[in-house]
Amino acid sequence: MRAVTSSRTRHGLLPRLLWLSLACLLLTPVQGAEERLQIKVVILAMFENGEVTGDAPGELQFWVERLNLDTALEFPLGQQDIFLNDDGVMAVLLGGGIPNATASIMALGLDPRFDLSKAYWLVAGVAGGDPADMSLGSAAWARHVIDGDLHYEIDGREIPEQWPYGIIPLGKDKPTTNPDDIEQSSRLGTIAFSLNEQLVDWAFSITKDIELADAPGIAEYRQRFDGFPAAQRPPFVTIGDSLSASTYWHGELLTEWANDWLQLYAGADANFMTSSMEDSGTLTALHRLGRTGYVDTERVLVLRTASNYTMPPPGKTAAWSRSVPYPDSGRPALEAAFVVGNVVVQALVANWLHFADQLPRAEDANN
Repeated sequence: MRAVTSSRTRHGLLPRLLWLSLACLLLTPVQGAEERLQIKVVILAMFENGEVTGDAPGELQFWVERLNLDTALEFPLGQQDIFLNDDGVMAVLLGGGIPNATASIMALGLDPRFDLSKAYWLVAGVAGGDPADMSLGSAAWARHVIDGDLHYEIDGREIPEQWPYGIIPLGKDKPTTNPDDIEQSSRLGTIAFSLNEQLVDWAFSITKDIELADAPGIAEYRQRFDGFPAAQRPPFVTIGDSLSASTYWHGELLTEWANDWLQLYAGADANFMTSSMEDSGTLTALHRLGRTGYVDTERVLVLRTASNYTMPPPGKTAAWSRSVPYPDSGRPALEAAFVVGNVVVQALVANWLHFADQLPRAEDANN
């Protein structure tokens, strides 16, 4: 009698067994782990324009060119090759949006070529900036990253008149600023992330006095923001929190929502400053990997620099503001991400014998 293979066996059980086998391989400690390449710092960029070197820069190019990340390793599960130098510094292109970032980080974290157990992770990219807190070309170290995609939403033309905006936490029936109202959505575990405050304070302490370059375009544009003294300042370094959403949102009312959303999920001391498109995905993946010990989630920094404002200047509409090209093509923000982030990278590498096993503290800035 000829054996009959069921469709369930052909299309269901066998693929599951293959995936289980792959998972076991990935989650089993690699034999000869001493042969893996120990990485000291992982720089995470989200987008690139064209080639990795030699043309209009995105978030990756300055790192590759200026840190001599001349070793390129194939990374088929990622967006681009992985770039390294002899100092143990790695730069990775995640791709735009939360899904790309999550997938790229998971692939990197499970790559058996690298020992990432002591690596510091630096997200270094551009973002929208809240004009209440920062100016174009400024840089903000985040203490909190909050996801802005997981919610209910009603089109602004249909929301009740008394609502400030049409965005509602999961499980609720209207907007709220009461932390007691977010129990259901908080259980997802992928909305609110708090970074190691000691590490953030150290990064800020060694970068806060950097004089960031100004540029004619951003200098002219910021003058439109009458009544927003922070927005009219030349570029500076600060501490401020980030809202992460694959949805590119814009406008005064949504900036109000972002400020409320940060405090709703991160507490009254949180302060929305930058709008990113990937960071909650990056942190979701890192925290999953952290369960295995493959990465240390206490060693994560998020640096976002303002290439644009999250709302229009007084007297202009959100639609107008969104359609205006970024002043100076956003280059001051790209430069700031490298200039500020690289101070941290070089400090970690130069003091690796100390920082490999002990996290930096603000007091270390004076030593």
